[in-house]
Amino acid sequence: MIITDFLTRNAKEFGNDVALVEINPQAQTNQRITWKEFSLIESNPNSASVRTEMTWEEFDRKSNLFANLLLSRGIKKGDKVAILLMNCLEWLPIYFGILKTGALAVPLNYRYTSEEIRYCLKLADVSVLVFGPEFIGRVEEICDRIPKVKFNFYVGADCPRFAESYDKLVNYCSASDPAISLTEQDFAAIYFSSGTTGFPKAILHTHEALVHSCRVEQNHHGQTKDDVFLCIPPLYHTGAKMHWFGSLIVGGRAVLLKGVKPEWILKAVSEEKCSIVWLLVPWAQDLLDAVDRGDIELSHYDLSRWRLMHIGAQPVPPSLIKRWFGYFPNHQYDTNYGLSESIGPGCVHLGVENPHKVGAIGKAGYGWEVKILDSDHNEVAKGEVGELAVKGPGVMKCYYNDEKSTAEVLSPDGWLYTGDMAREDEEGFLYLVDRKKDVIISGGENIYPVQIEDYIRRHDAVKDVAVIGVRDRRLGEIAVAVVEAKEGFTLDDAEMIDFCAGLPRYKRPHRYIFAEVPRNPTGKIEKPKLRKMYAGDSVVAQQIEE
Repeated sequence: MIITDFLTRNAKEFGNDVALVEINPQAQTNQRITWKEFSLIESNPNSASVRTEMTWEEFDRKSNLFANLLLSRGIKKGDKVAILLMNCLEWLPIYFGILKTGALAVPLNYRYTSEEIRYCLKLADVSVLVFGPEFIGRVEEICDRIPKVKFNFYVGADCPRFAESYDKLVNYCSASDPAISLTEQDFAAIYFSSGTTGFPKAILHTHEALVHSCRVEQNHHGQTKDDVFLCIPPLYHTGAKMHWFGSLIVGGRAVLLKGVKPEWILKAVSEEKCSIVWLLVPWAQDLLDAVDRGDIELSHYDLSRWRLMHIGAQPVPPSLIKRWFGYFPNHQYDTNYGLSESIGPGCVHLGVENPHKVGAIGKAGYGWEVKILDSDHNEVAKGEVGELAVKGPGVMKCYYNDEKSTAEVLSPDGWLYTGDMAREDEEGFLYLVDRKKDVIISGGENIYPVQIEDYIRRHDAVKDVAVIGVRDRRLGEIAVAVVEAKEGFTLDDAEMIDFCAGLPRYKRPHRYIFAEVPRNPTGKIEKPKLRKMYAGDSVVAQQIEE
């Protein structure tokens, strides 16, 4: 079976059922439409209204249209087609249309600069770029410097001169399935690493890996045809899409919400009767803070169908989940660990039956194996910290066009070295300690920033925190905490020094910087950016020298 088989089946069995809904609250705000009115708007996939929807039959038809457009332009099995779109109804049909041709889908991060876009297009040997209106300027800057890209297809109104209109061209194509012969071992997609440790790498996956991620997600969270999944994170990332795969495998409905404000999330859950919501830590934090401040009254929303809240993409502070259960005591909760090299979330997961182990990332996921290794790749004893390694059908084939980097993280027998430091408790649950590259060595002691961050987040006035290592003449490195206060609160050195007195002395930050903590679209703290901003900061450097 290949991933597109699920779509073909859903179109046949559930053709008239809604597959995808797009909600754009920002457009609603601009049009001065109330949410009460919004819920009554007639759905139309071709309109610019704030709520649009698409059936499974239309989803499959649109995928076939685009597949046949690509084939008419000579795109063939093994070619690469890049997607540079914000979340929208067109995103997934375009993705599946690419796969139906035997070409590889290459999703791009919508935050990439023009030069990063060019770098990724070149690295992945992309032949076609599909882009939306938000990216006209960035694509125009590089369109004369991407010679391998034969075609630029534009999705939206007012097509720029250097591209062709996707919307017009597909109307002249066949809606029949192209019926290209494919197997699970054929290459399906190239995803890019998050870039939190440097320039992104191109991650090559097969259809087998994509299909396995469908089965993992459905096994972990028990999706049924009646479940409604609220998808907020960007679809270019494996996390959002692979969680949606749990809906794909059962023919369930998904809602694409274009915005992360707490009131928008709750209104979408209420209006669309969502039962499963995947959040990132900052969004869950913002929602709870809004309830704490009284900005939101939960009783104003119908949340009766919401059964599962799960979080991934980063370590989850136990204090956050404790607060969550205070407001949502009947929710199931799960956390999912993964990385793009293991086709996203699910190679480790906590399990909804284990809320008593909040703080752990869990055990090996469905169809996965895990172990914790020392620097010589020997397994460590339980309780000892080592590098987490995973193995299963979802492990990447390689970093595309990068044999050296592939050899560094992928063993000959299929184990993927994640770069994450972890430990295993006596019950077999795994706990993330930190990124291997983020470990601070201070005076000969290993300091794991995540442990300090979890402690500082317990402070009632702290919204977010990131701990980085900064060079020190005497200790080699010291811990510096970048602390972001909640709205309406202020923090200072004296208060944080007093609060952190509860930490062992060697773990206490030597300095505090009160500023916003930057996170990428998948919720991960951008520590390279913080190091660049503050490790060379003259004020911080002067303080350290003193």
